[in-house]
Amino acid sequence: MPRQAGAAAALFATLLAGVLCAAPVGAQNYPDRPIRLLVSFPPGGAADLVARVVGQALAVRLGQPVVVENRPGSNGNVAGDLVAHAPADGYTLMLGGSALFAINPHLYARMPFDPLSDLKPVASLVSNALLLTENPALAPKNFASFIAYARQARPPLLYGSIGNGSEHHLAMELLKLEAGIAMTHVPYRGGAPAAVGVMGGEVAAMFGGGSVATLVQSGKLRALAVSGRRRSAEIPDLPSISEFYPAYDVTLWQGLFAPAGTPPPIVARLHAEADTVLAEPALIQKLAAAGSGEPYITTPDEFSARIRLDNARYGKVIADSGIHVE
Repeated sequence: MPRQAGAAAALFATLLAGVLCAAPVGAQNYPDRPIRLLVSFPPGGAADLVARVVGQALAVRLGQPVVVENRPGSNGNVAGDLVAHAPADGYTLMLGGSALFAINPHLYARMPFDPLSDLKPVASLVSNALLLTENPALAPKNFASFIAYARQARPPLLYGSIGNGSEHHLAMELLKLEAGIAMTHVPYRGGAPAAVGVMGGEVAAMFGGGSVATLVQSGKLRALAVSGRRRSAEIPDLPSISEFYPAYDVTLWQGLFAPAGTPPPIVARLHAEADTVLAEPALIQKLAAAGSGEPYITTPDEFSARIRLDNARYGKVIADSGIHVE
């Protein structure tokens, strides 16, 4: 019996050592096969380009292919759910946008997962602000006069967005709260239809992304301000809304995420490699040329703090405005 007990104890100790060593060994060998990178937007858009440009650069650094898979739907919930329930081994990642983490938890009555607890922030990648644009036929020629014009309009001005609950929608709702103006929302199915609505006079104004920049340059839309904390390097004469309302800030970002429970050494490796590729001039140029934003490099703590801050801010806007989706 003592000999059998001793053998059993030795076997147990061996198994326990194997379990304890498995994660570090796996992390040391990571990656040894292709990595899936899920994108919550259709092919061809700004986020898709970020995934492919960054994914290609990461593949070179990691020595394994990074295969981009487009899984659009429910403002990022479809892709997020797949990644949240994937094995936490670093081989299934997600390019996630700010809307998934800051807006969806407040907007959808039922979420199949919790983005804040089921997904692990790996690295921030890119950020960009929105442009507040109006129909050029309107009387206001700048941001201050537009606010005064909207405050006096009866009935309230109509404004467009790329869809109900989008950051473009909430950007205007936040502006309404900050400026104390009334405007009525008209959701469109995407940025292009919304821009057509503004140009055609169906609605007075909208917040748009990089896709409206060419329309502003051609004079088909008039730009009034940028939504981020600082002015745009491309349009330095255009004010930031925060110059008028200091608490205002709408900055869209994309980041790299993994399933919760992914080993810290793997997360640290991915974060370091992402920061390295974001500093490459050729990559920066590709992102800028496509209007996909500029590199957004943060520490893990800074990125997590930004996610919590945006979640709280948009949650208040959604509650105050009574926004919901079916």
